[in-house]
Amino acid sequence: MQRDPNLVRLSHDHQSALVLAKRARELATVEDPKRRARWAEIQTRFADELEPHFQLEERGLLPALRGVGQNALVERTLSEHAELRALILTETPDAPARFGDALNAHIRFEERTLFETAQQVLEPAVLAELGVLHEAAARPACSTTARQGSVQGAS
Repeated sequence: MQRDPNLVRLSHDHQSALVLAKRARELATVEDPKRRARWAEIQTRFADELEPHFQLEERGLLPALRGVGQNALVERTLSEHAELRALILTETPDAPARFGDALNAHIRFEERTLFETAQQVLEPAVLAELGVLHEAAARPACSTTARQGSVQGAS
């Protein structure tokens, strides 16, 4: 099934997340000093890219699915988000591989099950509302320096 245009942003986020999962799994073969630095980079990317993605799903898609009785899918998604949040903070040697495997499985679940179900059970108006929410989240916030520049230019 083709992805509903209102869910495309979430699907596109998954592409970079799959790359992140692969990089995390590859850390098993990297020597310790480099492994720590690369794990720190993955942790930063999680905070910058995946955490906002999770929050967007948790604010929009999951409440919409709960509203139509898809509680089991919502609970599984929330559980996997919690697991990934815990794994990314773990500093054990096997944490990157466990994180990479869990992230890969989570993305596959969302693409094959969660999003497919959403497209089948959510009304078009609800999907459109999600699209608006996703679009608003994708817009860059007005930076302080840009605002200062426009204020200074106006004086």
